[in-house]
Amino acid sequence: MSNETKRDVFEAVWNRLAGYQVFFNGWPRETLYDYKKRYAAALPDDLPVIPRAVGKYIKTNRGHMSLTSGIENAICISEWLWGKGFDYGNDSVFARAWVLGVWRVEETGEIVKLEAEK
Repeated sequence: MSNETKRDVFEAVWNRLAGYQVFFNGWPRETLYDYKKRYAAALPDDLPVIPRAVGKYIKTNRGHMSLTSGIENAICISEWLWGKGFDYGNDSVFARAWVLGVWRVEETGEIVKLEAEK
């Protein structure tokens, strides 16, 4: 898996084709098949966006806790997770980041991917 999103691959193809007046005449080094492989390996455009502290919590606990346990024991991030009062908060964003194992850091825009479990 790469750090590219589906949109990044689409824009690469678009930019490559935009420079050609006559399509398929002198096709670039990267073929449509290569773009198709990149697109298949790219990350979704709508990655969950979470604060760095929440990402650190997921990194620390995902390997030895279930999603349910992770949410139930998330005291250190509870204000972000559930909001104040009776707001629904960010529990669904947290769950997507936990399950996907990839997210965008809110403060920097950096994409973080957890290593695949072996």
